Amino acid sequence: MQYNGGSVIAMAGKDCVAIASDLRLGVQSLGISSNFQRVFPVTDRIYIGLPGLATDVTTLHEQFRYRVNMYTIKEEREIEPQAFTQMVSSTLYERRFGPWFIEPVIAGMQKMPNGEYSPWIAATDLIGCINFAKDFVVAGTASEKLFGVAEGLWEPDLEPDDLFETISQTLLNAVDRDAYSGWGAVVHVITKDKVVTRTLKGRMD
Repeated sequence: MQYNGGSVIAMAGKDCVAIASDLRLGVQSLGISSNFQRVFPVTDRIYIGLPGLATDVTTLHEQFRYRVNMYTIKEEREIEPQAFTQMVSSTLYERRFGPWFIEPVIAGMQKMPNGEYSPWIAATDLIGCINFAKDFVVAGTASEKLFGVAEGLWEPDLEPDDLFETISQTLLNAVDRDAYSGWGAVVHVITKDKVVTRTLKGRMD
């Protein structure tokens, strides 16, 4: 889990969610790339972050893409975040005796029975045990620092712009204290209508 570094955080706001990751890819303390993608779109309203071993990031992303496409064909509808979280969990649990070295973070807008949308964030460990949350979830090498900063900055019912500011400050301040994460960040703020993606500059030392 520590070999390539990297961290991901997801936060819930008022009718919106945000997911952010750093951009560093390394081999322990040796920096390899400052533009490594860890957060991927699943549908228009769901994103998944995959911190962990870089080879498993690529493999699992393709596997989830395949399974989501099969779900869409079979069910004739888009997958919802809650169902996708269960899919992620069962995919990881299949390999529990030789696990993927990935701790996924899922963020999306869940369609409710009354037609409204509510924020959905969850994370799992490397064998698929789900951690549901109403505020924020973190994973990666800087997760302890992310917890500390997020506890101090997060507030309930943040509007999209305030949520962007909060998650950005949380991630940038936390990865500054972790040698295996950093080198810039990418933030996705998801509402029921659109996704706004911004790239942030970070310390490069």
